[in-house]
Amino acid sequence: MKQETQVTIHPLAQFAATLQWSDVPAPVQRRTEDLWVDWFGSVLAGCRARPVASITRFALSQGPASGPAEVIGHGATSSPMMAALANAAASHVAEQDDVHNGSVFHPAAVVFPPALAVAQSIGASGAQLMAACVAGYEVGIRVGEFLGRSHYKVFHTTATAGTLAAAAAVGRLLDLTPAQMQHAFGSAGTQSAGLWEFLRTAADSKQLHTAHAAAAGLMSAYLAQDGFTGAQDIFTGPQGLAAGMSSDANPAKLTEGLGTRWATAETSFKWHASCRHTHPAADALQQVMREHGLAPADIAQVTCHVHQGAIDVLGPVVSPTTVHQSKFSMGTVLALAARFGHAGLTEFDEQFLAPDTVTLREKVRMVLDPEVDAAYPQRWIGKVTVQTTDGRTLAGRVEEPKGDPGNTLSREELTAKALRLAAYGGAVSDAQARAAVQRLWQVQEWPRTQHLLG
Repeated sequence: MKQETQVTIHPLAQFAATLQWSDVPAPVQRRTEDLWVDWFGSVLAGCRARPVASITRFALSQGPASGPAEVIGHGATSSPMMAALANAAASHVAEQDDVHNGSVFHPAAVVFPPALAVAQSIGASGAQLMAACVAGYEVGIRVGEFLGRSHYKVFHTTATAGTLAAAAAVGRLLDLTPAQMQHAFGSAGTQSAGLWEFLRTAADSKQLHTAHAAAAGLMSAYLAQDGFTGAQDIFTGPQGLAAGMSSDANPAKLTEGLGTRWATAETSFKWHASCRHTHPAADALQQVMREHGLAPADIAQVTCHVHQGAIDVLGPVVSPTTVHQSKFSMGTVLALAARFGHAGLTEFDEQFLAPDTVTLREKVRMVLDPEVDAAYPQRWIGKVTVQTTDGRTLAGRVEEPKGDPGNTLSREELTAKALRLAAYGGAVSDAQARAAVQRLWQVQEWPRTQHLLG
């Protein structure tokens, strides 16, 4: 007779499988609602983008042609998996979705799409949906922190940790047992993937990263519900995530403050429509320009004092050839911020290759700063040195970029941002967007999760 192996349930699986909305402190509940509305703007902004359209066509071609889950902005429905695939792709293309600093992870893009699709499918309440999303945020953030800085140098954490985040959110909605949740983590972890190489050639892979993470995590949870088993030590096993994807993994990060430290509330909103690594320097440059009354023509050179992660991700982007690639160009982002006071979606679309932008872009360089690097990723300090055309040397410093928890966006700003992104995407009318956002703010009162756009 085969002897059963005794398995210890990982605390993260126990937490994700048992979390209730009532367990979440009220300030964290409100923050989750903020993140939810912020995500909605991003998915509407990106749902008609060319790479997203390709993934959406694929998803709808695989069927079913109609189903319980909404493909947002397309007036279509399908199965939860296919809707999650399309909506997750749309969530990450505008570069306006949220980010958690310490894990360098974008939770919304991989948590809300699969959770929403499943909640619509099973008729979960709004409170159940939000509890599941908190489970996804808490798991994904901790997995990103566990994998460490070495992981992010090569792997896109949103794609890798995101698979487990999606599994946690969907698993909570499916009411998986802690043992089943652990199996879901094992199946999700073995499917984790996503490499930064795409940036060098402006490839479309970033949208595939979030689409795959959301769909693979969803599948892992459903398989676990059906008795499918996954690796029981996917995190620290001899051939697990840490062994294959990190040289500085810290297992303690997986459970640090679990249930008392709410990482969800640490998540930042993005103000500029670009890679988050550009935001601290952009804000610091704007500070210098405001304080000294500088115009773009007054700038001779800008030195950005950055952490190594910024150099790893942004360094390969020297001469951006597409709008999306330009959002990973430190020079382009600072040039647009200097010229227009904000590096927004329209500015990128219309001005990223304008002569004035390119001229200013070429005046920007990055250097590794020991202080900034030591603080990262817990803190993203913005430091710049500006040389002016009249020979002055000016310094700028921002402790927290706009959108960080200590410099956050109000609900009025979040509503305005969501409506601005919806208008940019052009998939719905202003009236539809406003009605949807108003409903989204009331999510915890919903008796049943229905379509967001009616």
